[in-house]
Amino acid sequence: MRRLLHRPRRLRRSPALRNLVRETQLSAYDFVLPLFVSQKLERRRPIANMPGVFQLSLKEIADEAKRAQDLGLQAILLFGIPEKKDEQASGAYAENGVVQEALKAIKSKCPDLVAITDVCLCEYMSHGHCGVTRIDGDHFHVLNDETVELLVKTALSHAASGADLVAPSDMMDGRIGAIREALDADGFDQTGIMSYAAKFASVFYGPFREAAESPPQFGDRRSYQMDYANADEALLEVALDIDEGADIIMVKPALPYIDILWRVHERFGKPTAVYHVSGEYAMLKAAAGQGIVEERPAVFEIMTALRRAGADIIITYWARELAEWLRE
Repeated sequence: MRRLLHRPRRLRRSPALRNLVRETQLSAYDFVLPLFVSQKLERRRPIANMPGVFQLSLKEIADEAKRAQDLGLQAILLFGIPEKKDEQASGAYAENGVVQEALKAIKSKCPDLVAITDVCLCEYMSHGHCGVTRIDGDHFHVLNDETVELLVKTALSHAASGADLVAPSDMMDGRIGAIREALDADGFDQTGIMSYAAKFASVFYGPFREAAESPPQFGDRRSYQMDYANADEALLEVALDIDEGADIIMVKPALPYIDILWRVHERFGKPTAVYHVSGEYAMLKAAAGQGIVEERPAVFEIMTALRRAGADIIITYWARELAEWLRE
């Protein structure tokens, strides 16, 4: 006679009971809001492919940061758009550069808001690449060591202007160790590093490049961003950045790399961030605009999935809306 196996009965759960037993919770504290500040603007300018996202003027940036803080967000990620670009990215580390001036304004109005700054050169380079380049005939090379020198100068200038965390996004070799050493030597030992440790060459960055005015003028970034087919390499890159002194590690983009996020979280146990990038945002906005999906529940489902997969920190253009929705 076959023995029947019994399994626990699954309760039909009311909303209140579901909340009691929910394994993954979202909080406004989980989210970081990216902000774009431009030296060229007098007032905000909408970004065409990213509804609800703007380039902001230096006059507006502190008020925008205060609004985010008042909603319950604890951190912003700042990207700068300079008035002029050149082949040495001099605006990135200028004392009166756009990020440096924005930081001073933000910290004067919101001293307790965590200010994270993107440390990269693409927005400041006339050619749009993330480093110093050399062109040999039909080929170009990004010069790693020369680029790292400029990244160090940029990180130091951000720390001097009030950054709580610097976030190198360039994917040059050795830049985390060089930045950590320089910060410590200059008395900024309390300035943390959030490393774009596993940043993949992705088609999902397109709208961001419009927002940051940083599309490459020739070639692409596949020679220094990661191949999207490689998972073990991502774990190696994360391990190297941790060894060099990264305080927080990041996986970018989000949903196509959720397996990488999970593996990084499980293997290293280090505070882990994920960047839900511009193309992911734009796709869902477009689908919601056509009535294909309902925006708010879709956003909650995605963000919960990222938290469930191991993200301690989620950088998202929906941070403001999420903070508002979570208060209701």
